[in-house]
Amino acid sequence: MNFVSTRGKVNNIGFIETVLMGLANDGGLLVPEKIPQIPAEKLEALSKLTYQELAFEIFSYFVEGEIPENELKELIEKSYSTFRHPEVTPVKKVKDNMFVLELFHGPTFAFKDIALQFLGNLYSYVSKKTGETIHILGATSGDTGASAIEGVRGKEGIRICILHPHGKVSKVQELQMTTIDDQSVLNLAIKGTFDDGQRIIKELFADVDLKNKYHLRAINSINFVRILAQTVYYFYAYFQVAKENEGKNVNFSVPTGNFGDIFAGYLAKKMGLPVGKLIVATNENNILEGFIRDGIYKPGEFQSTYSPSMDIQVASNFERYLYYLLKEDSKAVSELMENFKSEGKIVVNTEQLLQVKKDFAAHGVVGEECLQTISKYYEDTNYLLDPHTACGVAAYEQCNDSHEVCVTLATAHPAKFNESIERCEIKQSFPEQINELFNKPQFLEVIEADKNEVVHQLETLFRFSAN
Repeated sequence: MNFVSTRGKVNNIGFIETVLMGLANDGGLLVPEKIPQIPAEKLEALSKLTYQELAFEIFSYFVEGEIPENELKELIEKSYSTFRHPEVTPVKKVKDNMFVLELFHGPTFAFKDIALQFLGNLYSYVSKKTGETIHILGATSGDTGASAIEGVRGKEGIRICILHPHGKVSKVQELQMTTIDDQSVLNLAIKGTFDDGQRIIKELFADVDLKNKYHLRAINSINFVRILAQTVYYFYAYFQVAKENEGKNVNFSVPTGNFGDIFAGYLAKKMGLPVGKLIVATNENNILEGFIRDGIYKPGEFQSTYSPSMDIQVASNFERYLYYLLKEDSKAVSELMENFKSEGKIVVNTEQLLQVKKDFAAHGVVGEECLQTISKYYEDTNYLLDPHTACGVAAYEQCNDSHEVCVTLATAHPAKFNESIERCEIKQSFPEQINELFNKPQFLEVIEADKNEVVHQLETLFRFSAN
């Protein structure tokens, strides 16, 4: 399969090159030249597979032989052997017509493990094949960092640097990243927000000479493989729920800040999965809700919330959706992104807004609503929601019709966000792997949110040469 940039100046590159390029060299995001279509009879066959078997089938549509079948299967088996549940992403019924898709059974108790365990193994595979060292850069609002480090640490030929906003992630998230004592891992706590970190990463990847010279690779969801891996669990969850709810619409409510997780559902739907509504759940940083409601994408003032992994104003995957909304017109996408850069907002026309409303519903969840949802479900069902999942459940309650079935993506284990859980006067027990973190020393550097400062730190990790 060939991949192209949303901005039109990168074309006809294969799967492996797409993985390695991450951010397209023209500043756009890489997408498949043509989205594969899965017919109904094939979907029926896929519904009978295990998670690993399903992942192989979905990945194969995009890999198209660039990785031999036996080696792709090995990569998948290795990636998901680290999960604590045999189904990888089990679906739990919480009440009538309401399910949660538990995405927190991986090594770092967050949904990012599903993509990053695979991407880490894939990078290691490529490094061994090519003999080149891979230098991974990423920014995190909390979960990506820990998952990325866990996915690649200890793998020969890989070094990783992660930026996180200093003081703006949960304590467990911080400890999962910064208690790793490994010379191939660099944690940078920037004095700023996740958006500042994401901006710096994009600036570094936009410097094509630097990117190519030092083999810089992306771990954020600008990398299409992140989206692809997340698409699998929409198929898996749909098949589990549809079996028991024949004839009913199956909707998904998705806590999202960077638009990657919801875009994976959009991709699954475009591939032929008969999903109903895709509900975008945000918090007070509700730029995505504003766009879906009014057709105006405009960052507001950053707010720290009880659901910090969604404390994002500029959603890096939004450009992928724009590409399809604008009927794959890369010139139009480029113009909109240039306008966004100069004017600070994107506005779509009436016809396009109607399409947006067909594609998505949305609800922005404010702090007390989030906490009340946690308390309510714990009291009524004895199911403890993490604050991000609670935003998803609150959005389900606002956007789902009573006769429809909804699956809310449970994106993290509640132990990762005990600060919010304690506000609900709920005492939870921590998994042993998380308990152990509190007794370990931390390894991190606190720096200004400045590209040049980041490059200076990278020179030590990657041993950059001035020549």
